[in-house]
Amino acid sequence: MVGPVIDLIHWGFAIDLAPGAVYITNQSVINMPISSFSPSTELSPHKRERRKEARPQELLDAALSLFVEKGFAATKVEEVALRAGVSKGTLFLYFHSKEDLFKAVIQRNLSDHFPVWNQEFDEFQGSTSEMVSYAMQTWWQRIGNTTASGITKLVTSEASNFPEVVKFYETEVMQPGHTLFKKILQRGIDSGEFKPFDTDTAVYSLVSAIFFVSMWKHSLSACVAQTRFEPEPFLQSHVQALMHGWLTTEP
Repeated sequence: MVGPVIDLIHWGFAIDLAPGAVYITNQSVINMPISSFSPSTELSPHKRERRKEARPQELLDAALSLFVEKGFAATKVEEVALRAGVSKGTLFLYFHSKEDLFKAVIQRNLSDHFPVWNQEFDEFQGSTSEMVSYAMQTWWQRIGNTTASGITKLVTSEASNFPEVVKFYETEVMQPGHTLFKKILQRGIDSGEFKPFDTDTAVYSLVSAIFFVSMWKHSLSACVAQTRFEPEPFLQSHVQALMHGWLTTEP
């Protein structure tokens, strides 16, 4: 043997100790600082607090993507929690039910746009026809071209099963949208740019285009791949067609 053998009779085996080698003993482990065993990845209190603050948005993002992918009824809260990287119990700390979670998704991704839009249109300096064009363009950029555009299809397809959610959608999205479009159209009439017409009815000329684009993107587009359809040019073309009927003079 290279070095002396210590016969550990109590343990029933021997260890060959090489000369000059440093070995870990029971005493050295006992004397080792506790910090040596602490995980290097432990989050600081500040980072934990930031992580906690981010959780509601992470849950809303996970819920939105799953609801659009699978449907509201088919999505389980466990799946939302898993995608967000939290437990089911953590999800219920922020949202009391799946319906409450869906309402929060609607509010964050749709309702929260209206205060910004209202301020933008109050300060808008262009013509009303330009304002209508801008309204459709910004809807596409901020909602239509994002996953949030799938919410309209979700509400429509599952309306009969979740009337409370539909009522919330009506209050938080449909009514503010109707009010905003009506206000824009009335601006054109008051300025003499538009002919007098029933703004309550005319609003649906704009809403119908938005509804069509949302339904196309999240249902028809998957089945008619051969048909080329560009939502943004369509929306602008739709506005131009409406202007021919609404303007007091040809554009």
